Amino acid sequence: MPAPELSNAVIADALAELGDLYELDGAIVHRVLAYRNAAKAVREAPVSVAALARQGRASELPGIGATLQEKILALVATGTIPAAEKLRAKFPPGLIAITRLPGIGPKRALLLHSELGVGSLEELREAALAQRLRTVRGLGAKTEESVLAALAELHTPAGGGEGADGGLAAAGGGGGARTGRILLPRALEIGGELLAGLRERAGEDARVQLAGSIRRQADSSKDVDLVATTKKPTALAKSLAKLEQIERVSSAGKAGARGRTHSGVGVDLRIAAPAQHGNLLQHFTGSARHNAALREAAVRRGLHVSEYGIRDASSSKAGAAAALACADEREVYERLGLVYIEPELREDRGELEAARLHGGAGLPRLIELDDVRGDLHSHTVASDGHNTIEEMALAARTPRGTGERGYEYLAITDHSASHGFGNAVSPEQLRRQIELVRDANARIEGIELLAGSEVNVLPDGSLDYEDELLAELDWVVASVHTSFGMSEQRMTERMIAAIEHPLVRAIGHPTGRLIERRQPYALDLDAVFAAAARTGTLLEINGNPDRRDLSDVNARAAARAGVTLVIDSDAHRTRTLANMRWGVATARRAWLTREQVANTRPLGELMRLGKGAG
Repeated sequence: MPAPELSNAVIADALAELGDLYELDGAIVHRVLAYRNAAKAVREAPVSVAALARQGRASELPGIGATLQEKILALVATGTIPAAEKLRAKFPPGLIAITRLPGIGPKRALLLHSELGVGSLEELREAALAQRLRTVRGLGAKTEESVLAALAELHTPAGGGEGADGGLAAAGGGGGARTGRILLPRALEIGGELLAGLRERAGEDARVQLAGSIRRQADSSKDVDLVATTKKPTALAKSLAKLEQIERVSSAGKAGARGRTHSGVGVDLRIAAPAQHGNLLQHFTGSARHNAALREAAVRRGLHVSEYGIRDASSSKAGAAAALACADEREVYERLGLVYIEPELREDRGELEAARLHGGAGLPRLIELDDVRGDLHSHTVASDGHNTIEEMALAARTPRGTGERGYEYLAITDHSASHGFGNAVSPEQLRRQIELVRDANARIEGIELLAGSEVNVLPDGSLDYEDELLAELDWVVASVHTSFGMSEQRMTERMIAAIEHPLVRAIGHPTGRLIERRQPYALDLDAVFAAAARTGTLLEINGNPDRRDLSDVNARAAARAGVTLVIDSDAHRTRTLANMRWGVATARRAWLTREQVANTRPLGELMRLGKGAG
């Protein structure tokens, strides 16, 4: 039997490791980045990269040229890359793992190795505990503390242990293979490709849909859940293995199939009879907690509910044959005495109590994407954006009915002077930007452009432009971009100072989280929400899919505290104006209605809202 083809993850790991080795060896940054970008392209490739390499087609992937095609082919053929073998001989095998710790990097790793002989994570731990790191130039007690904290985190599985890698090995192993969850846009992309492939191979009677956390529009997903109903379940299950995106299938039968894509994402396909479509879709859409609560509610009514149907608990019969099948989800909820619950709400956060047909508090009419009238956070080439004011305006004003945004207004809010990345917009440049926005607004019909800025909140809570200049703007978003490690008390005081500033209309991405990458900074959110409600300052749901900040849980708490939210795209190019979709998804998961979101209003009403009332 021939050896199995190398997976995309293994190839990606090898390229990422080679990039790390080149960085340790002092190669120019462009060479290092080339290997890291290639690793990303391979890891996310929907088809077998090993097969592409054997066909001489690996260069069809972005960022992979003839040289990388040759290295991938060598790896596929021999199991190794000669250049990597040569570089590995130069360094201790544990040194790459050290470079991946926060705040270390290749230069410090080499310094620690040359001055302290540190060549592994365990040796680094021993040196930090012995307070030897502070003897190295440029390092100190804080470095020791951060190193020990980072090493401790390697023993803690991320995300509650769902598909995470723990232990010291997590810092090594080849440059970041996918061990956690994937963000919603990527999950939808993968799921959409699988849907298309299965539908193409299914019979006319078949229905195939996405379910699980993807359908609930959660921030991220650990796998792709698919449900299907068909009269030919075994044939449909076996067709999963025929999709070019699938690396392997571990099981396939009448009830469904399980497999994995070439990009390392798990796939779970569940199949039932057409008459059970509603039961199947409901069961595999709801979170585990929602479904458990639903089962308990059913038991109180003398019923049992499952993916097969609803069964009377007093019936002597058991199993799928005795269950009452439901053709759609609404029927499932109605038969349990509930109104239909939107997928985004199925998290066991009070939705069952609110959904009771008699005596329930009632579910909200959730905000829709079409309710949004404008975007109040966007960037251009003036700071770190990629398009001009005019290009952003023309993309945002596309008439409704074309499938595009069709906004009535757009705020141009380039970063301020001290945000720490991209171009720094000096006060003089901001004055020129205001003129440019107002000139574009006069020329471009069909949309109102607001001259704004995303102003950095400095550690003491002040802003990095003078009030006199801020007063010339139509819209001020204040955001924290630096000094994330402050104590909860100091960070809260910093945030409240910005909220209380009379010219700040909104706080951007209030907790600073990056999903799966950076935890929120320490904040007393109750105090922040109280200050925002008292002053009429809007809090943002940032639609960047890496952020979705405020989160759904925090946005709901803010709304309950009397805060008005604003949903923004934080677009840095025309195509990311579409990030509004993810912000609205977060708002729906937060139970928000259009009335609780500022930018569902016409511009005149918006500008009179909150701080604009005076």
